[in-house]
Amino acid sequence: MSQTESDTAVQSQPPVSDTSAEATAHASSDETSGGTDHTKHALHTNLKRGMESRHLQMISLGGVIGTGLFLSSGYTIQQAGPIGTILAYAIGAVIVYLVMLTLGELSVAMPVTGSFHVYAERFIGPGTGFVIAIQYWMTWTVALGSEFTAAGLLMQRWFPDTPTWMWSAACIVLIFTLNALSVRFFAEAEFWFASIKVFAICAFIVIGLLAIFGVIPMKGYTHAPLFGNLIKDGIFPNGFMPVFATILTVNFAFSGTELIGVTAGETRDPETAVPKAIHTTLWRLVLFFIGSIVVMCALIPWRQAGVGESPFVLVFSSIGIPYAADIMNFVVLTAVLSASNSGLYASTRMVWSMGHEGMIPRWFAKTTRHGVPLLALCAAMAGGLLALLSSVVAASTVYLVLVALSGLSAVVVWIAIAYCQIVFRKRWVASGHQVDELKYRTPGYPYTSWGAFILCTASFLLVFFDKEQRFALGAELVFIVLCYGAYFVQRWWRKTHPREEDTPAQLP
Repeated sequence: MSQTESDTAVQSQPPVSDTSAEATAHASSDETSGGTDHTKHALHTNLKRGMESRHLQMISLGGVIGTGLFLSSGYTIQQAGPIGTILAYAIGAVIVYLVMLTLGELSVAMPVTGSFHVYAERFIGPGTGFVIAIQYWMTWTVALGSEFTAAGLLMQRWFPDTPTWMWSAACIVLIFTLNALSVRFFAEAEFWFASIKVFAICAFIVIGLLAIFGVIPMKGYTHAPLFGNLIKDGIFPNGFMPVFATILTVNFAFSGTELIGVTAGETRDPETAVPKAIHTTLWRLVLFFIGSIVVMCALIPWRQAGVGESPFVLVFSSIGIPYAADIMNFVVLTAVLSASNSGLYASTRMVWSMGHEGMIPRWFAKTTRHGVPLLALCAAMAGGLLALLSSVVAASTVYLVLVALSGLSAVVVWIAIAYCQIVFRKRWVASGHQVDELKYRTPGYPYTSWGAFILCTASFLLVFFDKEQRFALGAELVFIVLCYGAYFVQRWWRKTHPREEDTPAQLP
């Protein structure tokens, strides 16, 4: 067999049998021993390990910190009140942290690109693997369409006489180019996009704290505001049920942290980089999200937060920072570029992985000499453009359904991740291996794993009790059934119409 055929054959074997587990460990060791040689190929693929630990951490943060925090956080505060919102984000952070701990064990043991559906295929079943792949692809494809639209609208502030589509097109070309050059270009661009967002949030928190304690004067206050606004109208001014609804929203807001798993196959030294990214991501998310909300609620009465304007702009303007609106417009534009950059990468790798596993035609898994799956990239961008088109011509029908599916798809992926880790650990031990052989182990197993699975499943099912999101649950359940149906139809077709497919290779 050729090298490519051999790699494909190895990857298709179950990773927890005696022989394949050892092969995986040895191969992983070989791949990560390259040190600074970032031209090394990822495990069993033609993709290249071009990402460092700093890239992985920023990509994970960049996938989470977006327009939801900068623009929509005020609405969340209005719904649940200051303390209720803080509580909801704290619970959401615990849930996502548990999921990431389970993902860490899987990603270090099997650092494959497009990992979620590969794990689901091996530890749950091929049908579920197909469904998870489509679910995650849908999440980012819909996000791409909305981000491209947002980029054009944001540029209207500075160039009101230019058409929105022109700036959307410029964003599309920029993001496509960054992803097409090499994984190194993508990672470096995402690092700086995310860095701008992180810097803006840190500056907001520091300046806000100075205003809270009276070091910087605040309009409307003759004294230090302190934290009286947090409990001015009671701990739960709208009751406790809005807090529950906010937890569901928070889960969606934290979706994107699982990008750690997608990037593991193209990360140098995943044994070190993945666990580090998981642990640092959690406390940064807690600091950025909860810290920002505390500052907002302390300086602005919660009923006024986010009424027609970003809470960040309200605070900066009240403190007297010049050009506050323009500064935040730039930051939000950066957030949009970051989200679209990460979204196109994630969507591309999911298409590539489906091709590599033979779920769709294998030519989607072909890569350029720089290790970029260009055909998968074009397919992912086409999906984003179709989502963009549907948001313009069918916003109240097709696009509404797509958004509903996108919202819950991430939670479905989290459920699958937690369950896959439970099955993986059981098979690992049953095959004669010791737990100590794992380079990274989920702390607190099995309580951590089952906690993640139960909490995520509860978040998914309890959407039924939120009238505004009940439609999303119905659409998601129907979509899951259709995905399983598509898988079985595809399997039947391949059995009745067998043909020999080419294995993944490099494009010229």
